Amino acid sequence: MERPMNQKLLAEFVGAFALIFLGAGAVIHTAGSNLIAMAFASGLAIAVMVSAVGHVSGAHFNPAVTIGAWVTQKIDSKNALAYIVSQLAGAVAAAGLLRVSIPELIWKGQSVSGGPSVVNLGTPAVATQISTGQGVLIEAILTFFLVWVIFATAIDPEGSFGKIAGLAIGFTVTAGMFMGTAFTGAAMNPARWFGPAIVGGFYKNWWVWIVGPIAGGIIAASLYDTVIMRPRGGGPAKEAPHGWGAHGEDADSVTGADEGIGHAGHGE
Repeated sequence: MERPMNQKLLAEFVGAFALIFLGAGAVIHTAGSNLIAMAFASGLAIAVMVSAVGHVSGAHFNPAVTIGAWVTQKIDSKNALAYIVSQLAGAVAAAGLLRVSIPELIWKGQSVSGGPSVVNLGTPAVATQISTGQGVLIEAILTFFLVWVIFATAIDPEGSFGKIAGLAIGFTVTAGMFMGTAFTGAAMNPARWFGPAIVGGFYKNWWVWIVGPIAGGIIAASLYDTVIMRPRGGGPAKEAPHGWGAHGEDADSVTGADEGIGHAGHGE
């Protein structure tokens, strides 16, 4: 069933809100020192929310995913823009509530003795040991894996894991964080940086979490769509029913197929 746009945008807002509130909240709670807690907080948030509302909006929760879907013609320009605005709004709302619900001394990560802030409301940061260019590369590669898994499990009509795409996508987020948290925060999602950065005022190296995830997402989406999906479909990409075609329907056989957005996508 095709959902009205207000339901889809609410699902995107809540999904992005959950990722930032739980993901950034875990960073604040552990002072950025417990990798397992941080990785599983974000991974479980995505797994649960994709499973919960994938049938409503496609559960992108991530501008990099939406842009990848737009480049491969799975979503039109107007709806893609609306999705991204909802995702960013959810991220800002979550970061705002984290800021007002947690004492400043804690969400800044400042020591009692007045030392430097190290948590910064859970805003991702580039490690001093690597360059910003290396940070962009890490974010791009991690986001490539994420969007590749989304296309393979949730967008590809022949994907074997359509009904449990949330689990595969959540595990991908978790794995990415195990590798990249110490280097870039492993955002894999511009919204994951945007919310805490805007609310907390931490903009250093901002482009790392814009350029990296979007580039990785576009490459993964384009490669999967062009090399794996199109040769089987026998024609150029078109919007599938409900956007993703997660149940394997033929887009030409469903009324209103061109109006759809998503059926089970993602996320971080």
